[in-house]
Amino acid sequence: MNKYRTVYCGELRKNNIGDTVIVAGWVEQIRNLGSLVFVTLRDETGVIQLISEEIDKYKDLTRESTITATGVVRSRAEGMTNPNMKTGEVEVLISSYEILGKAKAVLPFEINRSTEAFEDTRLKYRYLDLRNPWVHERILFRSRVIDFIRKTMKDMNFTEIQTPIITASSPEGARDFIIPSRKYKGKFYALPQAPQIFKQLLMCSGFDRYFQIAPCFRDEDARSDRLYGEFYQLDFEMSFATEEDVYEVGQKFFYNVFTEFGDKKVTDIPFRRIPYRKAMLEYGTDKPDLRNPLVIIDITDILSESSFEPFKTSCIRGIKVKNIEKSNSWYKKIEEYIKSIGGSGLSYIKINSDMTFKSSIDKFLDDNLRKKLIERCDLEEGSTLFILADKKNKINKLAGDLRIKLGEELDLIDKSKYEFCIVNDFPMFEYNEEDNTWDFGHNPFSMPQKGLEALREDNIENILAYQYDFVCNGYEVASGAVRNHNIDIMKKAFSLVGYSEETVENKFKSLYTAFQYGAPPHAGMAPGIDRILMLLKDEENIREMVAFPLAANGTDAMMGCPNEVFEKQLKEVHIKISD
Repeated sequence: MNKYRTVYCGELRKNNIGDTVIVAGWVEQIRNLGSLVFVTLRDETGVIQLISEEIDKYKDLTRESTITATGVVRSRAEGMTNPNMKTGEVEVLISSYEILGKAKAVLPFEINRSTEAFEDTRLKYRYLDLRNPWVHERILFRSRVIDFIRKTMKDMNFTEIQTPIITASSPEGARDFIIPSRKYKGKFYALPQAPQIFKQLLMCSGFDRYFQIAPCFRDEDARSDRLYGEFYQLDFEMSFATEEDVYEVGQKFFYNVFTEFGDKKVTDIPFRRIPYRKAMLEYGTDKPDLRNPLVIIDITDILSESSFEPFKTSCIRGIKVKNIEKSNSWYKKIEEYIKSIGGSGLSYIKINSDMTFKSSIDKFLDDNLRKKLIERCDLEEGSTLFILADKKNKINKLAGDLRIKLGEELDLIDKSKYEFCIVNDFPMFEYNEEDNTWDFGHNPFSMPQKGLEALREDNIENILAYQYDFVCNGYEVASGAVRNHNIDIMKKAFSLVGYSEETVENKFKSLYTAFQYGAPPHAGMAPGIDRILMLLKDEENIREMVAFPLAANGTDAMMGCPNEVFEKQLKEVHIKISD
């Protein structure tokens, strides 16, 4: 028998009345009423009220101390039951107790109100923050979801395989965390940004369907939806597979997980598919929130014919909204918002009851242009057309941000749904304006559509890849691709962004070699575990879903890192710190 407890606090009920029990946990509250002392004891299952008449025995007891207590379960006095507690009909009359771990009298924050404290303080004392049942439940929830994910993948005949944490540095997009080698002076290992190369090598090894709950490490700045340093993804890959095979698995995975653990309607299968360029035009982003009904319309060809000079050299987008009843000051606020995010300005046209235009730009339009706008944008009585004009490289993001802003301001977003879509047909390459060079747009290991022919004959900006993202409610929740398994295609793709064959062989030696020994066609993707959990809990801060996250600035006040190391350690790995 466990000497600390015979029953969990949250399990005690009326059927335990008369039982002698031992309970253990953390002291949540202490109330001294003069002749009686009440102690609320908490463990992972819930709370139970303890009661004693021996007041003096509890004078040194502090909240959040751990104790074990022995006593008899009895009914609470008439009128003293608590319907809000699972154990609210019973209490334990203590015969003895022992302090197992004493807590300081002053706590950094109230445990049950820890989420009201500054995040830096919460993370410094994260072990206290995690005692808050609300916070604690999110980590238990994480465990249940991951268990379900494993079962889901195994039910689809995927084999769980672990890949290395210590590996080689490779230029995969994000900044590596590098590890200096003690045995090989001047050389380094790296933590994997993802198991990308290893999962492709597993396909070359003859495994048919692989998955793992994989840790990934990237030295990228944090956001509300992105952790600093490390995160977890469901990594999976399939041999002899096309993108359609991945879509089938991905749709089933997301539908099952969100139906099982979410409390909203989940998009029916098949999920809507949106080509990348269409997504950027109509939603201003490659991760559109389809709960927002607003759509961006390209009206460049129409308004560039107007006599309004700024329209003649700009890309122009419109967003139609029905029946806005807002003051002029509200419209002014939207204009100021556009300027605050780098836009040059905002115009709008209100449609009167007789279908005439009310707008400061109406004087620059003729009847023909008005008719074209009405037809293109489906304008109707009472609607408003918001108009943005800016440079080609800015207009999509500005229009996308305006779409989101209008959706939020006008309460147009249907928050009762998990709205999924698949964004596909990504460009294989994108132009880097800072360096004036072409680079891979998504993943350097993706297969170009039309294969080697596209790389040899198409203009580089027109080459599409078999790349796809799964998107939910405006968040990218998975990214994947049909992989390149052909050495000639690999060499040609890298040559278009300036990599010589020698560099490719050196940087990606494993794949370069493996692809010369009968590599199968393969495809897969990687849903983000932390972001999925964040969506399931309607949480705005992804760090709430992780037991011990780093702060947004990359520090860990609890563990005291990043920190300095001993000079001896630096010498062992051949590193000298310069001023």
